[in-house]
Amino acid sequence: MSTQTSPGTTGQAPALDMDALMAFVLRAVDEVGATLNAGLVVLGDKLGYYRDLAAQGPTTPAELAERTGTAEPYAREWLNAQAAGGYVTYDPPSGRYTLPPEQAVALTVEDSPAFLPGLFQLALGTTHDLDHVLDAARSGGGYGWHEHVTDVHVGCERFFRPSYHAHLVAEWLPALDGVVDKLERGALVADVGCGHGASTVLMAQAFPRSRFVGSDYHPESVAVARQRAADAGVEDRVRFEVASAQELPGSGFDLVTMFDCLHDMGDPVGAAEQVRRALAPDGTWMVVEPMAGDRVEDNLHPVGRAYYGFSTLLCTPASLSQDVGLALGTQAGPARIRDVATAGGFGRFASVAETPFNRVLEIRP
Repeated sequence: MSTQTSPGTTGQAPALDMDALMAFVLRAVDEVGATLNAGLVVLGDKLGYYRDLAAQGPTTPAELAERTGTAEPYAREWLNAQAAGGYVTYDPPSGRYTLPPEQAVALTVEDSPAFLPGLFQLALGTTHDLDHVLDAARSGGGYGWHEHVTDVHVGCERFFRPSYHAHLVAEWLPALDGVVDKLERGALVADVGCGHGASTVLMAQAFPRSRFVGSDYHPESVAVARQRAADAGVEDRVRFEVASAQELPGSGFDLVTMFDCLHDMGDPVGAAEQVRRALAPDGTWMVVEPMAGDRVEDNLHPVGRAYYGFSTLLCTPASLSQDVGLALGTQAGPARIRDVATAGGFGRFASVAETPFNRVLEIRP
């Protein structure tokens, strides 16, 4: 191990471990490659490269370019970058590249809970607006969800929807006491912060006797949600409205849901109070939040790292752009959510289900 005194210091400055320094530099270089790969994944998704590789098997850059209607130099360099990152394999004798079956599921099967392009699209859209977040960090202000580029809104749905598709009807709703029975008989449900309506439409498809009201403060997302409901044929039992959580339309709801949005709100306590007023006496508030522990050290792992990154660049600025600006953060943890629910007038709180990416909370009066 080689050492060197840290430059620009005097006295008993700690010696630098040069091997550790170079190991960190090489790790950082790898992360630069990973940063650029976010753009490459989005490019490969939007150009159809992954889908073509999954369908056609081992291929050359020229073949990939011809089948996808793109220029060969881009296909060639993209394939080489994907091979260097382990996303595809390369066979030198044949000059062909292969997308392994596991990567094919993660990169092309949109209903799989392992589907990843939406996460990359969300991340790339988030970093696109870095200059605005820099200004907000210096001023103490915020930057609203509605102000971000479309890749943020589309990528968010594409990332979370596969988990909702896999778990919402089969696992999460059954984990709530008595809720499925109500939905099967015919319940009134509010889906607050519905975004593009993925969660609302999934519930409406599963429970045709129930009625659903999706709401979001972002008019463009509500317009998409209305189209999604029409495409799914559930317009007869779903309506979408432009409203903030504090303006939750209606009352007497048997179930109010919030999917991955409570931490984004400027005034989550005010939202909790409104949910309490809007619920039927025996109603249930289901809150689905990003998976997190209550202590920082509980979240120092790859999923927590990604969520802390989104929290810094997307979720915290969104909260600070609104009234109150509580800024819970994406890794708020169940204890802080319990505090919000208690302050909002709720008395019962339980964590009832979880995945690597989400925690499901049952909150009742």
